Amino acid sequence: MEDKLRNIIASIGPLDADAVEKSARRQDSLAKPPGSLGKLESLSIQIAGITGRVCNKIEKRRVIVLAADNGVYEEGVSSSPQSVTLAQTINLTRGLTGCAVLARHFGSELQVVDVGVNAEVRCEAVLDRKIAFGTKNLYKESAMTREQALKAILTGVELARQAKADGVSIVGVGEMGICNTTTSSAVLASLLRLPALAVTGRGGGITDSMFEKKKTVIDGAIASLRPDPEDPVDVLSKVGGFDLCAMCGVFLGCAEQRIPAVVDGLISITAALCAVRLCGNVKGYLILSHESFEKGYAVAAGELGLSSLFLLDMRLGEGSGCPLAFEVAAAACTVMRDMATFAEAEINDDYLEEIRGKDCFTA
Repeated sequence: MEDKLRNIIASIGPLDADAVEKSARRQDSLAKPPGSLGKLESLSIQIAGITGRVCNKIEKRRVIVLAADNGVYEEGVSSSPQSVTLAQTINLTRGLTGCAVLARHFGSELQVVDVGVNAEVRCEAVLDRKIAFGTKNLYKESAMTREQALKAILTGVELARQAKADGVSIVGVGEMGICNTTTSSAVLASLLRLPALAVTGRGGGITDSMFEKKKTVIDGAIASLRPDPEDPVDVLSKVGGFDLCAMCGVFLGCAEQRIPAVVDGLISITAALCAVRLCGNVKGYLILSHESFEKGYAVAAGELGLSSLFLLDMRLGEGSGCPLAFEVAAAACTVMRDMATFAEAEINDDYLEEIRGKDCFTA
């Protein structure tokens, strides 16, 4: 499995420089003041670099939701019972959760995958890729073995490959699992060599005493297990979750298959950071949807050097920001593809020469 992962990483190239250059030139030729469509312009250029085509159309969209439980639940760091993971995993397929409702509204597919729910999931609509019935308690021992972490990562890669085979234009990466803000904060703290205080929020809502316990558990686990910040697989295996591992794999797989990959909230961006630490080229394939309310999100986004498309104070998870981001990406591609150039609009753009390439708009 180590060799498989190394081969995948080696196969991931940077954005297509020629497509980026040509799409930037086309943006400059469109009948509008330079840069006036802001992130829609940069997003359309990024997507061109991903696909290798100047003009793109976002058609089939898929949110992949990885579901798993976490043994650290035993430490009392969540106000929600662990049974919520199973219930919501099934409810996602029934169209009853926040992400499911948004996906249905915008016509996006929702693929729900069990990679570690601590129960038998008796629902045909949930894809069974279970690694184990939840992880171990990271406060007492490593969350999983390295082999399990690798298996989960490779599972995520295969999900991305299947998306490509199914003709999916863009993939969103979400999750479902009680206590996964604890595991995500632990992974972030490990990778960035930060104390729990710097990256840990209250997740789905917890009391003051639970919040203090959560930070104590994270710092204690890192101190005892000593995950290696230079080895993301080691970090994931010791203080992560099966969902995080598989999500990391989806991001790697999307980059391998040259599919735009949309990041949701804290758990999603933590998995994305793990993927970028494994392969720097993955960064070019990431699109950050919303700026999560969770404390660690801003830290991870800053580390990646990326900004989000919108700010809605969301903190639900599940991949709920992805269907919204799909629409923004579709709009960006529509502008690139369908907007008239100055020549097509029969407008002489010589008057713009003096201000092209300069900031002549900020007051």
